[in-house]
Amino acid sequence: MARFRIILACEIFSKFPYPVRKTASQSIDAAHSINRNIAEGYCRRSVKEYLNYLNIALGSCGEFHSCYESFKQANQITDEQYEKLDQLHYKIENGLISLIKSLQKKLKKGEWKDTFADKQYSNIPLFQFSNKK
Repeated sequence: MARFRIILACEIFSKFPYPVRKTASQSIDAAHSINRNIAEGYCRRSVKEYLNYLNIALGSCGEFHSCYESFKQANQITDEQYEKLDQLHYKIENGLISLIKSLQKKLKKGEWKDTFADKQYSNIPLFQFSNKK
């Protein structure tokens, strides 16, 4: 879903006139940052690191919200474009908040297992370890 936000941001903001293109570029970067931080956090082996990256993604979500709010107030985007961005923003923001809460509960209960790498690479001979000599 975060990728759709990037696509929509690019479609809307890349058409901006040159004087506001830098600001539009920063908005696209904020949208990209959400997706990248979710992905990087997921690939970490620690729930605490994952949560940290999810919170960074949530901050980028707020940054992006601020950008398109400003564009709307400056009449740089249409009502329709604003509505699309706003609906997508709240879906992603609420999804991130739900995921963060869920992971915080798992962390508190001690239910998190760092098995990502084990599942990902268990069928590759290089990663199959044995105590046999």
